[in-house]
Amino acid sequence: MTFQPRMQNRIEGFSVVGGLRRRNWNGITADLWDVQCAAYAGGHYLARDPRLFILLDQQGEGRPNVKLTPLGRGAPQDSRESPISYIPAEMDLWVDITQVQSVRHLDIHFDADVVSRRLGEEIDPEKLKNPQLLFFDQRVLALAELIAADIAGPDPLHDLYGDGLALALVVDVLKVLKSPPRRRGVLAPWQLRRVTDFLTAHCTRGVRLQELADLAGLSASHFSHSFKASTGLAPHEWQMTARLDRAKTLLLSGDQPLTAIAAETGFSDQAHFTRAFRKHNGTSPARWKKARLA
Repeated sequence: MTFQPRMQNRIEGFSVVGGLRRRNWNGITADLWDVQCAAYAGGHYLARDPRLFILLDQQGEGRPNVKLTPLGRGAPQDSRESPISYIPAEMDLWVDITQVQSVRHLDIHFDADVVSRRLGEEIDPEKLKNPQLLFFDQRVLALAELIAADIAGPDPLHDLYGDGLALALVVDVLKVLKSPPRRRGVLAPWQLRRVTDFLTAHCTRGVRLQELADLAGLSASHFSHSFKASTGLAPHEWQMTARLDRAKTLLLSGDQPLTAIAAETGFSDQAHFTRAFRKHNGTSPARWKKARLA
């Protein structure tokens, strides 16, 4: 089920460049915005769900001014020193922006109940209620940049990649779990076999992290850690390897054009397939095939 963030705002002075770019995962939605700002831009924001606001870039001499009341003094937000804010549900926020030409930001909205069920652990309600405004965390920022790159890139990766990043950003980084994380080991042989067989059979389609966690009978967070401990690869990396292995079989088994192989193995087009193949194998599909047949 797709999670749709519930947001109310009254804003002015913004012009969106390229439209809203959005990715939805199980209980999490990521919105990437590129906006041009007028001489004055800003407004009032109220979300019905908790969210993270990450300022990725800004151009201009000014800084967005973030306030908890419309007449408050507020504090400046800077993409290098204070790019991240955690805003609880139902919390009012005002922003004034002057002397800023453009802004790029990532909004991560999440359903706390869904995330809690996926983790198999209760989220601390007090942590959810406490705002964290204008802070810097290198890990949060690195995860946010990876999510933004996946949303904006010409070849968005499958759901396992973004889902795992977003879940890590919301839960592991913000430390909203009620109890300390449990030590996680490797998957049992039956769990690993069941999951890898499923990934091999379905490697050409989008697979959700929750699907794999359910197969193993684990929470999504527990499964993700244990799968990597078992295989040395994140689930999305394992799936991409399986997808490319299937492509290699097709390359050697006949004379199908690359466009057909790309479509059959779940890539958006031949160019996407060639880039992924070259990244993982160091050469193009055509050269790889020629070398193997020689």
